[in-house]
Amino acid sequence: MEFDLRDKVAVVTGGSRGIGKAIAQAFLEAGASVMLVSRKAEVLEAVQREFAERFGDDRVASVAGNVGDESVPGEVVAETLRRYSAVDILVNNAGTNPHYGSLLTITTSQIDKIFDVNVRAVMLWTQAVWSQYWSVNTDARGSVINLASIGGLSVDRNIAMYNVSKAAVIHLTKQLAPELGPNVRVNTISPGLVKTDMARALWEGREDEIAHNFPLRRLGEPSDIGDLAVFLASDRASWITGSNFVADGGALVS
Repeated sequence: MEFDLRDKVAVVTGGSRGIGKAIAQAFLEAGASVMLVSRKAEVLEAVQREFAERFGDDRVASVAGNVGDESVPGEVVAETLRRYSAVDILVNNAGTNPHYGSLLTITTSQIDKIFDVNVRAVMLWTQAVWSQYWSVNTDARGSVINLASIGGLSVDRNIAMYNVSKAAVIHLTKQLAPELGPNVRVNTISPGLVKTDMARALWEGREDEIAHNFPLRRLGEPSDIGDLAVFLASDRASWITGSNFVADGGALVS
């Protein structure tokens, strides 16, 4: 079964590496045009060049910026509309976790950073697309995909506040779904342990040991999440909103 995203335009935050990059690549392979957003300009420009060589200059663009800054979402959406005249898909993928350890040792600045990027930014970006495009183009159909984590459904004392923020994202998705319907769908993807740089401390050096505990006997690849995102962004998922999709190799049932 093919999932066609031709003529669709996507904005992907945290799109320069890991899961965000994999989602952007999967969208491009399915025919979409993609606006990449990430904080580090050099890395972002390199990814844009890489994708442009494969998919064409006209189908990929980028804007560097901190996704949690209040002005950035509106500026990026405006640039996307100037370039492509539409925003059909928003992927709120950017995330951070500056604290590894107990809740009892986390600082207020670390708490603020986690919630600014992981939760507040989801609202800022969704509001920006809604106010500039979806609310004024009432015949447009849209899809918001928020990246959470199975940590939002479980407990881990080492990344506790990160997990709390991802639980908030899952519930925020449920709150947004009826507000943005019927023309805009809002769903969450909750990955398990995926082999990304951000999660490297959790798996590096003991990948086989961890994977042995999963029913599917392997850790996730970023492309596993990219494929699921293409489905949720496509018209094949047109009757799905307010849902959380777990992709964890069976970790939660092991």
